[in-house]
Amino acid sequence: MPMVFHRKLPIPQEVKKEFPLSERMERVKAERDEEIKAVFEGRSDKFILVIGPCSADHKEPVLEYVSRLRRISELVSDKIIIIPRIYTNKPRTTGKGYKGMLHQPDPEAKPDMYKGIVAIRELHLEALRDYDFTCADEMLYPENYRYLSDLLSYVAIGARSVENQQHRLTASGIEVPVGMKNPTGGDLGVMMNSIVAAQSGHTFLYRGWEVTSDGNPCAHAILRGYVDYAGRNTSNYHYEDLIRVKELYEKSNLKNASVIVDTNHNNSGKQYLEQVRIAKDIVHSRNQNDDIKRLVKGLMIESYLEDGAQGVDEHVFGKSITDPCLGWEKTERLILDIAQKL
Repeated sequence: MPMVFHRKLPIPQEVKKEFPLSERMERVKAERDEEIKAVFEGRSDKFILVIGPCSADHKEPVLEYVSRLRRISELVSDKIIIIPRIYTNKPRTTGKGYKGMLHQPDPEAKPDMYKGIVAIRELHLEALRDYDFTCADEMLYPENYRYLSDLLSYVAIGARSVENQQHRLTASGIEVPVGMKNPTGGDLGVMMNSIVAAQSGHTFLYRGWEVTSDGNPCAHAILRGYVDYAGRNTSNYHYEDLIRVKELYEKSNLKNASVIVDTNHNNSGKQYLEQVRIAKDIVHSRNQNDDIKRLVKGLMIESYLEDGAQGVDEHVFGKSITDPCLGWEKTERLILDIAQKL
């Protein structure tokens, strides 16, 4: 059966006009962007935590989580920059399952892409308006990035997308740091090539336009582990792995050598409680080697209000309906412990 075209969606400019930022919000965004870029450019030694639910599912628990991050952020702001994960697109290996708020603003209702566009913009707007947080999202669909481009301070390219030409070229025209994950098979050469592409200028097709980009000097690596040839989870966050990435950066002549380490996914074998140990291990590695300290700019942690995960129909407030996450009590202790050890 061919594709069925239901309706033409509004362009990003129209949605931004309908749901705009205030002058104060624009100022906060600019200040946050500068603070975060300074870390990736080596002008600041603050540590970044990209932290939050595997996927944003309902507005109320996500904003409750963000409100708690705001309170703890004020305690550690001298050492840590917190960037909430508000991931509104969920990649699915087989295409089945919950695909995120963009598809389904109500996880138990049918997909509605227009309502999804409005819902994700309103969610990011409220995080900025009420809590002064510009957040992170995954760029699952490059053409949809512009719906949130004035709100995001960090963009991630997933392991399944990092080899895609359009993702790489779009990343080259984004004005905030973009993390390029190692692919699911673990080939670091693929990841490094994606960073080269994202840091370079291009002419390409985007949303029906011929566009040019100057390159994104803050494009960088995200290590998330991988699955080996035998189907086994294999981590790549250890001391030796970080030294290897440092050497790859040196050979590539890329700008602003930087790594964010994802403490979940294949690094933890999706054993979400392992994130606590892994995070502490990485901080320890940084403290043992100045090169690693300069290289590793922060961590990516999956965390929500409640430990673990649940089915879509279980309705536990603030519990993930996709990958299991650390609950708030463990998250709070971990953030404070990281700040103490930096």
